[in-house]
Parts: sequence; structure tokens; C-alpha cells
Amino acid sequence: MTELVKKLTEAYGPSGRESEVHQLILEELSDHIDGYKFDAVGNLLVWKYGSSGKKILFDAHSDEIGLVVTNVTEKGFLRVDAVGGVLPHTFVGHRVRFGDVVGVAYVEGETEEERKKNWNNLSLDNMFVDIGARSYEEAKNKVPIGSFGVYDSHFYEMGDYLVSKAMDDRIGCAVIVELFKRLNSCPNTIIGSFSVQEEVGLVGASVAAYTLSPDVCIAIDVTDSADYPKAFKRHSMVLGKGPAIKVKDKASISNRMVVEKLVELAEAGGIPYQMEVLTFGGTNAAALQRTRAGIASATVSIPTRYVHSPSEMVCKSDVENTVQLLIEYAMKGV
Repeated sequence: MTELVKKLTEAYGPSGRESEVHQLILEELSDHIDGYKFDAVGNLLVWKYGSSGKKILFDAHSDEIGLVVTNVTEKGFLRVDAVGGVLPHTFVGHRVRFGDVVGVAYVEGETEEERKKNWNNLSLDNMFVDIGARSYEEAKNKVPIGSFGVYDSHFYEMGDYLVSKAMDDRIGCAVIVELFKRLNSCPNTIIGSFSVQEEVGLVGASVAAYTLSPDVCIAIDVTDSADYPKAFKRHSMVLGKGPAIKVKDKASISNRMVVEKLVELAEAGGIPYQMEVLTFGGTNAAALQRTRAGIASATVSIPTRYVHSPSEMVCKSDVENTVQLLIEYAMKGV
């Protein structure tokens, strides 16, 4: 599974530009699904039929945060805006990939003192990206206005930990792919939703469940980890103690019956788990539960350090235990 995570996290897929990720997923699932479709907003939906008449949808968003080019200077430097929840400090000094073109993000300043001042008051207004162009025309030909960029960051295996850009939420995508690979037969119909544009407002999830009308939806996403120095003290989620079964976040409250069933299955199967109350943020469950007349929805999260940075970190055992828990739910959840 590690090679799958590497492949998916290193793929290029900012919000609204997820096609490379979707093609990789389809290649992985070619022998493990009964069908697939792309809906009108670009979500990839795959399924495997069961006989019970019940349908469970597992969702993970396939997009990642990034930058979009808004202007080009006379000397060929790029001005940019955020795509999703970008923290400007995580880009300065790092490489940014616009398709086949790579640039370096940096902060303005004619003097060291001015650069320090701009760093302390950093915003996208005093940042630029250098792609090695020498003129407006050269830069615009290489990276036109409207081009999307992502961290040019690579996957690393660090003992028990996996580190890469875009763990949010390619790790959720990898979990769903692995779920389909391991489910040789299942009484319930299983739907995998690899949704688009979560980072800019849960766009894909707002329609992902509409045409297939599942009985239950579970979003798989990352969550905060409170086990590094001076981490958020009101959070209990940490790496290495299993998937986090979400009770609530700022956007939604998980369906109580789904939460209780996940806990029951984890305990019966000896699968380690954590309970999650996230004091900020949200997941696609907030959109999925509002579909049609409403769908019972919840989130299973993978604790992650350094979210929305070039080096998001997860624990291998948490990923594996998430797969195991979702297999149990697929088989026995409704």
C-alpha cells in the first residue's frame, strides 16, 4: 500500500484539476470494480454491487491546496492567489509545480531588513514565484494567467511514518482504493466517491451522492494531530493510536448511529480507534448529509501532522487500521 500512497500523493491535482489523480485511481481499480462514471462536476464514482439492497458510499476528496497565477510582472515573475486554505509561509523558499514547469516562491524585499519585515507580515501580496523566465512574454508562454500550482514535494517513508504533500486527502483516496481491492465479495453495494474541489468549499461532495442515493455516507479525511510540541491542547487525536471516529467538527455532527456502529465494529474486531472532536474545520460529510432528503453521514479521520504543508505526516498503522475498520463497516454496517 505504501507504493500506492506514494503514487497518489505525488500526483498533480489542485482543486478543479484532479484528472491525473482520477486516472491513477482507475488504473489501480481496473480489476476490482463493477463500474464507474464521472458526474457533471468531475467527481469519479466507482462501485461494486452487493445483494442486500443497501448502499454505502465512502468518500475522499482528490484535490489538494495550491496557488493560481493572477498576474505576470514585466520581468517574468508570477503573482499568485490561494486555491484552498493556503498558509503563505509554507510556500516561501519552496518549489511550486505548474504542470511541467517548476518555480520558487519567495518574499519581496530590496534589503534584508525589508524582507524580514515582509516575512513577519507575510501575505500573498508580497510573495512572488520565480520560474526562471526573463520577461513577461517568456513567463506568460510557460505559465499563463490562470495556471494552477502545487507544492513540488516528494514522498518519503520515515520508519513508521509516511510524509508527502497532499496526504490531505490522497491518503483517504488510497484507503478507499485498498478497500475495493480487498473486498472480494460484500453483501452491500459499495460506492467509492473521489470527489473534487473540497478545498474550495465541498463542491464535489455537494452532488456526489445525489444520483446514486446511498443509505449511508462515510467521509474519509485527515484531521489534526496533537502530539507535537505546543500542539492544540483541546485536541486528543494523535498518530499511532488508530483511525479517529469523528463526533463533530465546525461543519457537521456525525450521525450518532453510524458513530456507534463504527465503535462497535472496532471493538469487536480489536481495531484500535480514537474519538475525535475537532474544534475547527470540516469534511465532505457536511455536504453528504444534506443530499436529497438527507443521508446518515459520518467521518473517519486519519490523524496527520503539518496539514496544508509540503510535508504532511501520517502513521502507517493508522492507515492500515482505517482500511480494516471500513472493511468491517462495508460488510456489516447497514
